[in-house]
Amino acid sequence: MLQAILDTAVRDGAIAVNPSAAIRRPKVTSKEATHLTPAQVAELLDAARSSRYAPLFELLVHTGLRRGEALALRWVDVDLDRGTLRVRGTLARIDGVLVVTEPKTAKSNWLVPISAPAEHLLRDVQRAQAAERLHSGSVWRETGYVFTTEFGEPCDPRNAVRAFKVAAAQAGLTDAGLHTLCHSAASVMLTRGVPLKVVSDILGHSSIAITGDVYGHVSPAVSRDAVTTLGTVLTNSGSANGGQNGGQTRPDNRRGRSRSPGNGL
Repeated sequence: MLQAILDTAVRDGAIAVNPSAAIRRPKVTSKEATHLTPAQVAELLDAARSSRYAPLFELLVHTGLRRGEALALRWVDVDLDRGTLRVRGTLARIDGVLVVTEPKTAKSNWLVPISAPAEHLLRDVQRAQAAERLHSGSVWRETGYVFTTEFGEPCDPRNAVRAFKVAAAQAGLTDAGLHTLCHSAASVMLTRGVPLKVVSDILGHSSIAITGDVYGHVSPAVSRDAVTTLGTVLTNSGSANGGQNGGQTRPDNRRGRSRSPGNGL
């Protein structure tokens, strides 16, 4: 970032040379994201069932949203009839005040499709919020947020973290964090064969390379299924041609000679 700033200064004529250009950047070791299995996710959600933040945790794992993105959601961003929600920013506490920060890039403001379970979950949240609004009366503050306190105020992200830690401890998943739910959602999609580009779009990553670096893990079972599918397709293709391609050779255009179709790929 500093180099980009100084490049701009050079361009604008404020300085002659970028002094940071000769500095070697430190190496950054990429680390794959930790994730939970579907069974572990179920255990964690069950442990959080009595928490006010249980619907938040469940939405995170159903959509791949991050904590701040989900807490920043307003009902105007949610279209339950079309099954979509729009991420417009991140709720964070800055200088003691809860604020929604603007998306850093255009890619950060994106439309997320939601599944039928996620839709039912949000409808339940909507009904529960309507009941709390009625019960609170004049004390209720209409903020429009999806996830609120019992008086309509936006939820503090720190409270969500505390509630998650309690549920994770009860489920015996002490190493899990709120971001683990996002990682788990991505892992499930990838291991079920969802294309990396699609997962990247759902998560709102600015580049597919980011998704690949963070979620580069592929289970041995998935790798086995991939090569099994490859072998099956090639074997069936050979069987359809009698395995001999009519007993004729075909030219190898790379070296100008003929070869038999049974000598490899």
